[in-house]
Parts: sequence; C-alpha cells; structure tokens
Amino acid sequence: MHATPRLAVTLAALVACLLVAAHARAADAPAKPNIVIIVADDLGYADVLFNPQHPKEITTPHLDALAKQSVICRQGYVTGHVCSVSRAGIMTGRYQQRCGLYTAGEAGSGLPMTETIFPQFLKPAGYTSMQIGKWHLGPDPQWSPVHRGFDEVFGFLGRGAHDYYKLNDPNDPIYRGLEPVHLDGYLTDIWGDDAAAFIGRSKGKPFFLYLAFNAVHAPLQAPADEIAKFHTGNDDRNTLLAMGKRLDDAIGRVVDQLKATGAWDNTLLFFVSDNGGPLAQTADNTPLRGGKHQDYEGGIRVPFLVCWPAQLKPGESQAVVSTLDFLPTTLAAAGVAPPTDKPLDGINLLPILRGDTPAPARNLFWASGSDEGWWAVRSGDWKLVGDKATIGLFDLGKDVSEASNLSKKMPHKVEQLTALHDAWLADMAPPVRGEGKRYGLPGERPDKPKKPKK
Repeated sequence: MHATPRLAVTLAALVACLLVAAHARAADAPAKPNIVIIVADDLGYADVLFNPQHPKEITTPHLDALAKQSVICRQGYVTGHVCSVSRAGIMTGRYQQRCGLYTAGEAGSGLPMTETIFPQFLKPAGYTSMQIGKWHLGPDPQWSPVHRGFDEVFGFLGRGAHDYYKLNDPNDPIYRGLEPVHLDGYLTDIWGDDAAAFIGRSKGKPFFLYLAFNAVHAPLQAPADEIAKFHTGNDDRNTLLAMGKRLDDAIGRVVDQLKATGAWDNTLLFFVSDNGGPLAQTADNTPLRGGKHQDYEGGIRVPFLVCWPAQLKPGESQAVVSTLDFLPTTLAAAGVAPPTDKPLDGINLLPILRGDTPAPARNLFWASGSDEGWWAVRSGDWKLVGDKATIGLFDLGKDVSEASNLSKKMPHKVEQLTALHDAWLADMAPPVRGEGKRYGLPGERPDKPKKPKK
C-alpha cells in the first residue's frame, strides 16, 4: 500500500521536525567536562602564594593565578600523612585502610587490582585518560597504570623519590606505557611539557589527566640558575624554593594549554599536595603544627584548589573537604553513576562549592597502624590525635595550630571521639603487614593482595 502524496509530505515534515528537535537537544546538552588532577609532592602548606601567611621568599605566580580562578578550600585534607597511602585514597575515593593499606610500604607495594579507579569509571563515558609522573602504587610493571584503564602512561612506578636529572637509571626506570624510555632534561619540566602535549592532542574530546609531580620531594635538586634567584641564607631552602618555582612554571604551561585549546572553561581541575611538607627539608606549614609523617594538621591539611570556570565561582570555602571527594565529584560532573558494590567514602563537592547546599557535618579518619602509631579523627571542629601513647584533643575552630591540648580537661570528649574512631576502624581491613590497626591493638595476619598475572 502506497502513501498518498499529502501523507508522504506530512510524514516527511514530521521526521524533519523530530530530527531538528533531536539536534537541538544534542546542542543544548552540556559537553562532558575534562578532568585534570594535579598532585604536588610534599608541598608545604605555606609554600604557595595563595596562603596569606606565606613567607616573603615564595614565588608561585601561576598557582596564585590558578587560585584566583578556583575555590580555595582552606580545610582540605588528604587521607594519609605520606605519599603512597594518600595517593591510594585519591585514586579510589575510599579509605585506603579498606584494602589493608596503612603505611607507605604497604600502599607502595601495590594497590589491589580489585579496586576501581578514575579511568575505569570514565572510559565507558567516552574519556581518554593519561597518567603522568609518580605512581607509587605498585613497584613494577605488573602494577602499572596501563593495567588500570589509562590509555597513556608516562612516569615511574614504585619508589617515592626519583632523581631529577638521572633519568636513564635501569634500577629506577621511567616508562612510556610498559617500555622504559631514555630522557634528558629536568624531570619537573618534562612532566609539564608532556601534560601540555596530551591536552593538545585531546582537543575536542573529553579527557582525564592525572598529573602527579614528584616535586618538591627529595632529592633536593633544581637548575643552578633557578636556585640562584633565592637568598634565604639556607642552601636547602633555596633549592626547595627553586623546585617549587619550577613546579609552578610547569603548572602554568598546563593551564595555558587548556586555555589555548579552548578546553579551559569546561575543565574540572583539582590541585592538591599529597601530604604536608617535611620539616626536615625546610618546608613551611604555617600556621599548622607538624608536617609529613604526622597526623597533626601540618601533615594532613594541604593546599587544595577546585576549579571549573563554567560551573564554580572563584572564592574561598571553609567546608571540610577531602581528596576522597575527587572521585565522587568527578563522577557527578561526568554523569557517571557511582559504584554500588564498593561505595565511595567521599562526597560530591559541586553543590557545596556552588553554594547550592551547606557543607555537611563530617567525620574524617586517619590511621597508620600500630607500629607507626599515628591516628586521628576530626568531627566538626573537634580533633583527636594519637601518637602512640600520647593523646591530643584540639578545637580547630579556635586553635588551628593545635597549641592547646584539652584532653585532660575534657575526658568525655576524648572517649566520644575514640569510640567514633573505634567504630570506623572496625570496618577497615587488617593491615597487610599483620600489625595492629592502631597502637595498643593486637595484630592480625590478613591475606596479602595477590599480584596481578603477567
């Protein structure tokens, strides 16, 4: 049976209208944002210009410019006071203790392959992903991010530190994919240049970039002409500041490339340090107490920026936030459903940073096992810190420097916060090395994570 001419015209018009409507909906639908996570290594809390209490010798103009376009999170935390455990928390959006990873040695020996990380969530949504720099979540190619969903990988694997000039060491290789590569130059510059190149070739399609610098981690090395710009009277401090300046320059090139390619407005960018600055290497964590390897604020509260020009108004936030929040925030921005089999420990920050909803009351936890002895819990403005047999209770709303220990004056608050930490710890796996979960608790011998098959 053939349609009449009038019916055919009507059907054609209807089809045309439907096509126009579909195209209009597609045009109106927001493009998926690019996701960039930039991690500095061992950066001091006050060693950035966007800390109002920075020392006069600090020179980080590119980070300062980024901060002026970001939400500066003044109460931003990492999940551990050392490199690898902190990175495990970032990558999974879950407390690393759920995998039995309490210490740098445990996390550096391998994040279990059963854990799902950013590119594995984002690939089905059309994202291309690249990892650049320090991995520190498995010591050899069996643990490479190549096997965890990244389309491109350029970095080193197992050690926390890497020489900035000796780049062809067979005992500490740098890989492109699974192949060791030979390089020349200064390592921080190389990471920044490669990140900019990845952004350039990803133009027009959504991408995820995990740019994990090893700067300003030891060894203290920087170009001589950069060191010569600083005159603190302390050679180590001069070198550290030069390393920070070179890190700042590399980040500036990344931001410039995002703008040059037209990707800037629709890029959700996080910047954070993996832990507090090490005091032994002249880092400045003012006004915080302590530094790396401690659960005082100086070891776990870090420089923390969130930038998305199309969505977030620049400013400051006093919300208590965590690097656990990077993954759930990313999934929400990308329109990807969060997992249900292994729920995330972080929250979606976008409604809070937009000002749509108030910041929720949160409890955050830290634990580094019985041998190291450090543990902490923050609930509201109250924080309880344990360093083996030493207990400190602090009201961070009044005492951010943790100068006044209230534990003896408020034993009931100590009991309350200890019970809170007990309940959290009960849900965590035993430490991989078999020690106790916390100082004074008996150890258990768990099943160690199995290495992935070759």
